[in-house]
Amino acid sequence: MPSTPHRALRALLALCTAAGLASVAAPAAHASPGTGPTAVVTMGDSYISGEAGRWLGNSLTNSGSRNGTDRAWTGSAYDPSRVYGTTAGGCHRSDTAEVRSAGPIASSLINLACSGATTKNVFRASQGGQAYRGEAPQADQLAAVAASHDVELIALSVGGNDLGFADIITTCATDYIVWYSYCHDDQQDEVDARIDGAMADVGRSVDEIRAVMTSAGYSASDYRIVLQSYPSPIPRASENRYVESGWSRTNTGGCPFWNADSDWARDSLVPQLANRLKGVAAAKGVQFMDLRDALQGREVCARASRQVTSTAPASGTSSEWARWIDSQSTQGLVQESMHPNAYGQQAFGRCLALIHARPTGNHSCRNTAGAGPSGMYLTAG
Repeated sequence: MPSTPHRALRALLALCTAAGLASVAAPAAHASPGTGPTAVVTMGDSYISGEAGRWLGNSLTNSGSRNGTDRAWTGSAYDPSRVYGTTAGGCHRSDTAEVRSAGPIASSLINLACSGATTKNVFRASQGGQAYRGEAPQADQLAAVAASHDVELIALSVGGNDLGFADIITTCATDYIVWYSYCHDDQQDEVDARIDGAMADVGRSVDEIRAVMTSAGYSASDYRIVLQSYPSPIPRASENRYVESGWSRTNTGGCPFWNADSDWARDSLVPQLANRLKGVAAAKGVQFMDLRDALQGREVCARASRQVTSTAPASGTSSEWARWIDSQSTQGLVQESMHPNAYGQQAFGRCLALIHARPTGNHSCRNTAGAGPSGMYLTAG
């Protein structure tokens, strides 16, 4: 890749200093930013931080390793820090998070995202950003990374919590289990009332990232921002392997949603958000990676996937790629529900690696039926 202007300037300064010509040095503020190891950085919320990376598929077995699905099992107890490290119980940055699963695309793979984060947790503190889970706003953390690394790409996943995704899931599940009523009508109204403000703040998040990078001495051509959308963790009604009535979706499948609500989430809500995020990306001049179909056939309760059992081991080619809703709270934390599990995160890591190699254009990332996470591929658009 050809040297960019500020990288070429730093190389010249290094040569001049070595030759004893320090008098030609530029101001210090422009001499050091962007040096050091190359870096790819992820920012935003739980869908990119690594929430639910503890799990390899879903199993009804509640003891031991849960048929090999629980990566926190030590052989005698459960230790989530084996997966989430020091962020266990907090930001839940897993060892299989998107950037950690992308392969050797840069010298440093840095995850600043935090489970539960909103756009306000991305903004700089000086611009009204808010600390979260004991950490400074993510843009302020990025400033330190930009000064010590040569940042090539920043992937951003944010906006879902501004829309209240967790509340939508809770409401829809409750309407199925308790009230025997639909959620999509009133929840669509809630989304419509919030989405303009949420998208404005997503756009501001991009602006905040750019401001940090500019202050660190980067030009617009020195790095890329990739804004990504969200996948659906549940299938369409016609692709659900459990009947709508009875308790199998709740107690067996972990997908307690009515058919109409499932279709709304998969074919209306997720596309609505993806299309609006694509619009933000276009308005801000950044790349867009569409993940709306990334879990197609791999969702919780999908006909094309299966649960893990003692005779059907966890497998990236056949297990579900999203964490179910554990309505009895017998396994792990409820906050892990409806997030990409270790397989899903490995798949998204492959998507990140693929778009890292595509410096221009918008792309959708999809899976190959019957293949593992390595089978992800990009299509233009």
